[in-house]
Amino acid sequence: MIPMVTEVDELKQARALLQKEVQHLSKFGHALPKKLQYGAMLEVPALMWQLDELMAEADFVSVGSNDLFQFTMAVDRGNPQVAERFDILGRPFLRLLRDIIRAGARNNTPVTLCGEMAGRPLSAMALLGLGFRSVSMSPASIGPIKAMLLGLDVDALALVMNEALDRPANGLPMREVLKRFAETHNIPL
Repeated sequence: MIPMVTEVDELKQARALLQKEVQHLSKFGHALPKKLQYGAMLEVPALMWQLDELMAEADFVSVGSNDLFQFTMAVDRGNPQVAERFDILGRPFLRLLRDIIRAGARNNTPVTLCGEMAGRPLSAMALLGLGFRSVSMSPASIGPIKAMLLGLDVDALALVMNEALDRPANGLPMREVLKRFAETHNIPL
């Protein structure tokens, strides 16, 4: 997986370098992997305007939610003076994540997500509603996420989320939409 990709051409260059190394190893009789997959970390907002090209070039994409959020929202998560001003469950960022999932689906490219976002029940629920099916989290998060997941109707959540994300942002904040859905459906958060 190639980190901090800003242009699809960087992934192409990395693939060419790795292929060159495979040829070199083959030339000298080294054991080779049966299959190599080339992935990209989607952490840099510039890739948002290259999604279909990225998905066509990569075998898989992993969203680095911590960096992508920080770079997209121009916020320093470690600075308490501004960190609270931005919500990872706000419409802009959820719309961005939805666009990534949709591009992956259009191009039949698996999309995963890593970062702190997947380790909290409410934000993990949002990720499921957007279409993420593979996320990483710390071991301590597994129990609470599993409890949330067992009571979740993902299709109903996706419908509610898409309706809310398609509306102008002058309505109920997405965090509240998600909390109300969880309360209505008795989902433990």
